[in-house]
Amino acid sequence: MTILDLGVPTVPAPGADRVDTSDRPRDGRLVDRFGRVATDLRISLTDRCNLRCTYCMPAEGLEWMPTEEALTDDEVVRLVRIGVEELGVREIRFTGGEPLLRKGLEDIVAATAALPQRPETSVTTNALGLARRARGLAAAGLDRVNVSLDTLRPERFAEITRRDRLDDVLHGLAAARDAGLGPIKINTVLMPGLNDDEAPDLLAWALAEGFELRIIEQMPLDAGHSWQRDRMITADQVLAALSERFKLTPDPAERGGAPAERFLVPGYERPDGGPARVGIIASVTRPFCGTCDRTRLTADGQVRTCLFARTENDLRGLLRGGGSDAEIADAWRVAMWGKKAGHGIDDPGFLQPDRPMSAIGG
Repeated sequence: MTILDLGVPTVPAPGADRVDTSDRPRDGRLVDRFGRVATDLRISLTDRCNLRCTYCMPAEGLEWMPTEEALTDDEVVRLVRIGVEELGVREIRFTGGEPLLRKGLEDIVAATAALPQRPETSVTTNALGLARRARGLAAAGLDRVNVSLDTLRPERFAEITRRDRLDDVLHGLAAARDAGLGPIKINTVLMPGLNDDEAPDLLAWALAEGFELRIIEQMPLDAGHSWQRDRMITADQVLAALSERFKLTPDPAERGGAPAERFLVPGYERPDGGPARVGIIASVTRPFCGTCDRTRLTADGQVRTCLFARTENDLRGLLRGGGSDAEIADAWRVAMWGKKAGHGIDDPGFLQPDRPMSAIGG
């Protein structure tokens, strides 16, 4: 890691945990005590969602964040600009909840894409409504989309999401492809006794459609705190299931900070002629914390250093209290300096974060 002599932040944001920065290198980027540098910003635009996935929230939904607590479009854009111009962020992923529920999404994307140091932009979405917004998002400057999809069977989709909307998702995917929002990645969570038999079918479909499938181990981020490690489908089980139908070889490309361990699928090609791939995100059984390059902002302007963090650092208070860009950047640096070495799922004292996934942002 190259160390830049750009100053040492010392004052945390109001309400933040006190972090000792006396030994922090003079580096203006989002560095932590373990030599990692956060260049990938995941920013949640809402905690609301129009699905009710069984592994995420109850059928009746959750108590949504009051509108006045959420960042405004201008506040989101300001934080994005600070991240890019002051802190070295190079990738922006807009998440939720469901980010397509954010009316100002196209404006936020356009403002992000117009930055002189333009970051790569993407959205993680359930694709409901994507069919009518894909072209507008592409025109605004969005580069690509990730779509959450756990099954190709309508009855299972309705069971998992409590909504009969599979056709809408598939139409959204087709519109995203037509609009050039690629490469399109499909995020799938497998659950025992529900859809764990679909991994090969999902991969065959993704290969035929020119999408990249990524199967994600279920994580302890559900609203009901009912996750059990012995009830999750592991990366080893996924690989075994896929290998029954496909010959997979490890991808020789450098993984870097990417969460997915990728495998080539010989005999198949991407639409651009490159090799087809499938990814497995094994956050639980094969954690990749040592190379994590992500920083996260919740819809109400809190910095989270990890999906599983138990504490947050407030930037909204600085935004609305007249804080300067420099002060906000310094508070963000302090927050990231306090990032832990790993998520600690295997620690005996591990506690699931109070916020569920929908309120954190993926």
